[in-house]
Amino acid sequence: MRDKLLKSHCVFPTPNIERTARYYEEVMGFKVVEYLDSNEPHICLYRDKTEIILTDSGNQKVVPNRKQYGYGYDAYFITESQKSLQKELEGNGAKIVKKLKITDYNNKEFVVEDIDGRWLGFGKKNN
Repeated sequence: MRDKLLKSHCVFPTPNIERTARYYEEVMGFKVVEYLDSNEPHICLYRDKTEIILTDSGNQKVVPNRKQYGYGYDAYFITESQKSLQKELEGNGAKIVKKLKITDYNNKEFVVEDIDGRWLGFGKKNN
């Protein structure tokens, strides 16, 4: 049986699309591709097999899941390289809010807070 779902992309509305794109480029290591002249202006961010799409929130503030609902990340990225990625992002100035550890749900992960206050988890099941 073939997989029916192949990939997923995050869509992040943001009040300052260019500022957020610069953060993801300079701190998180993503390549930035702008589509600001399209009917629905956006910026695509690419790193390895991951894509994030930034859209304009119309100056509305980002309300992270943990603030709106009491807990939860805003995105979760699967990686085999948690330790080296955490070290790279720390070296680039990323705000690490949870250092690499094994969680109570048996994931080995760390968490970054982005420039808009979103919490991004990086990890996978601990074998």
